[in-house]
Amino acid sequence: MPPIGPRAVAGTAPTALLDRPGDWGPTPTPAGVFHLVPVQVDRDLPRIGRWMNEPAVAAFWELAGPRTVTERHLRRQLTGGHSVPCLGLLEGTPMSYWEIYRADLDPLAHHYPARPHDTGVHLLIGGRDARGRGLGGLLLRAVADLVLDSRPACSRVVAEPDLRNTPSIAAFLRAGFRFCAEVDLPAKRAGLMVRDRHFREVL
Repeated sequence: MPPIGPRAVAGTAPTALLDRPGDWGPTPTPAGVFHLVPVQVDRDLPRIGRWMNEPAVAAFWELAGPRTVTERHLRRQLTGGHSVPCLGLLEGTPMSYWEIYRADLDPLAHHYPARPHDTGVHLLIGGRDARGRGLGGLLLRAVADLVLDSRPACSRVVAEPDLRNTPSIAAFLRAGFRFCAEVDLPAKRAGLMVRDRHFREVL
């Protein structure tokens, strides 16, 4: 599901607000080397648009349709002020789409006790061959670790998957996130998932 609405921060680029995800570098995972690469619309739109039209994705992201639908969403992400859309590459192959965002600057912050620099994540695994293999949990853990290692001011990573999306919630739990609350957002009833820096070694 896309963010519930951006709140721009005047004069500050989203990449700077998030300590430049494109510079976080590759990280090893049990499934191979993983790398976040910021989206370039001209390069990545066909692939992401195709993923958004897969039924398992469309049911929760609600961005199915012609490429212009996905293009508008990506351009809003790139200009909205507090979110960086990225492709996830596993062993050099693009296989997932991510949105790394400042949850404390997002309307989500009105629905839970946000802390400064809370960092949110949205994820979709692209391509049917990549889903159902347990990659979601592995990659969510890897990305949460990247956030906590690369953003010293961030004490926790948060997410708000749709409660109906039980595979997504299970993946967050496998990745060491805690289910903290149910929250009513404008477009969905969500589970607030939190991975704390303090507990990262035990969960």
